[in-house]
Amino acid sequence: MESQLDIVSSDNVLTDKEGLKNLMMKLKTAGIDGVMSDTWWGLVEGKGPKQYDWSAYRSMAELVKECGLRLQAIMSFHQCGGNVGDAVYIPIPKWVLDIGESDPDIFYTNRAGNRDKEYLSLGVDHQNIFQGRTAVQVYGDFMKSFRETMADLIEDGVITDIEVGLGPAGELRYPSYPQDQGWVFPGIGEFQCYDKYLKAAFKEAATKAGHPEWDMPDNAGVYNDTPEETGFFGPNGTYLTEKGKFFLTWYSNNLIIHGDDILDEANKAFLGCKVKLGAKVAGVHWWYNDSSHAAELTAGYYNLYVRDGYRPIAKMLSRHEASLDFTCIEMRDSEQPAAAKSAPQELVKQVFSGGWREDIDVAGENALPRYDSYAYNQMLLNARPQGVTDKGKPKMYGVTYLRASDDLFKEDNFDLFKIFVTRMHANQEYCSDPGKYGQELKPLARSKPKIPIDELLEASKPYGFFPWDEETDMSVDG
Repeated sequence: MESQLDIVSSDNVLTDKEGLKNLMMKLKTAGIDGVMSDTWWGLVEGKGPKQYDWSAYRSMAELVKECGLRLQAIMSFHQCGGNVGDAVYIPIPKWVLDIGESDPDIFYTNRAGNRDKEYLSLGVDHQNIFQGRTAVQVYGDFMKSFRETMADLIEDGVITDIEVGLGPAGELRYPSYPQDQGWVFPGIGEFQCYDKYLKAAFKEAATKAGHPEWDMPDNAGVYNDTPEETGFFGPNGTYLTEKGKFFLTWYSNNLIIHGDDILDEANKAFLGCKVKLGAKVAGVHWWYNDSSHAAELTAGYYNLYVRDGYRPIAKMLSRHEASLDFTCIEMRDSEQPAAAKSAPQELVKQVFSGGWREDIDVAGENALPRYDSYAYNQMLLNARPQGVTDKGKPKMYGVTYLRASDDLFKEDNFDLFKIFVTRMHANQEYCSDPGKYGQELKPLARSKPKIPIDELLEASKPYGFFPWDEETDMSVDG
C-alpha cells in the first residue's frame, strides 16, 4: 500500500500523526502486509550537504512498527510535483539547485534547451561538482545515512524493502514526457540528452566507433508529435539506420549503467542488512503497437519487435539480486484510446517474462488510482498469470496498491479493496511471517561482479512471453 505523498510536510514534519495511525490501523483490518513511503532527498538533505534530518521519517517508521506493519522505503532522489498523481511540491535540495544556477547542464535537457529539474542528468553521475562529491556519491551517502539512522528498525524487521530511485518519478528512465513542459498523453516525448555532459559523452562514443561526424537526432519531433510526423520514428525512419541504432544503443546503455552504478552504492550501504533492494521501471505503454515504439525509445527503453529493451535491465538487476518493480499492472488494452496504439497488457507480459527469465523477483503497482473490479482482477491476473497453483509457476514477488486516499475509504470502495487483498493472499488467512510463504529475508550479500555491457545486450534477443491465463482464478466479483 503506497502512502499519501504529504505525510511529511514541505518543512520536514510528520503531519497528523494520530490521523496517520488511524489510517494505518484501518488498512490493517484489510489484511495488508505493509506500506510504502517516499523518503524525499529534498527534505532530508535540504539544509546543506550531508546535513541529514531523518526525524520525520523516523517517527513515521516507528508508527509503522507500532501498527504491526512493514515498511518499504523509497530512496526518492527526484522532485515531487509535475507527474501524474503528484499532489504536493517537493523540489530536490536547494543547495543542488543552486549549483544548477551556475551550471544548468546538471539537469536533463531536450533539443530545444529546456531543462528538467526534477532529477539530475545521468551525465553528472561521476562529475565531482557537488561540493566535492559526484552525484553517485551523494546518493550513496544518503542511503548510508538512512541505514545508520534506521538500523534498529531494519534489525527488527520493520523496514524490509528499499526501492532505489533512479530517475524522474523514482523510475529508471529519462524525463521524456514532462507535463510541466506541455507533454500530453499520448505524445511520443523527446530525447533528453542535450546537456553538455551527455553531448560530450556521445561525441566521444561516436568518434571511438569511427564516426566523429555523427550527431544526436535533429529529426525526432517534439513532445506531442505522433511517430509518423517525425523523420526519426516514421516509416523507414532514422531509428532503423546504422546511425540511429548506434544512438539508441548508446542512449539506453547509459540508463542501464546509471542504474547499475547507483544500485551498487545501495548494495554497499545496506550490506548485511535483511532488506530487499528494488528498482522501478516505467510502464510506457503508448505506441507499443507502433513499429517504432517511439515513446519507449525516448524514455530510454530500446524496445522493438526485434529487440527486447527490458530484459537487459533485468539482467543488470540480477547482479544485485534486486527486484524489478513495474507499473500499469491494472490496465487493459481495451481501456486505451485506439489512436495511442497502446498495449499495456502485452507490455506487462514482456517485462515480467524478461524478469523471470533472468531469475529475479518482479513486483508491480497500479499506475492510476482505481477502485473497480476490472482493475483489481487485472492486477490479480498479473500477480499470478497461471493461477493459484503449485510451486514453480511464475508469480509476482509483491504488489503495491496506489494509494491510500479518501476515495479508497469510501464504504463501497473499501469493502471491495478488502476482498482484493484477501484474493491477493489466495483466500488464505493473514500471515505476518514472510518466511512461511517463501519470502524470508537473508542478510544482503555483496553484489556479483559487474556484467560487461556486451553481455547485458545479449539479453536483448526476444524470446516471447510466458503463458498468461485469460482471466484470474481469484476474481473479486466471482
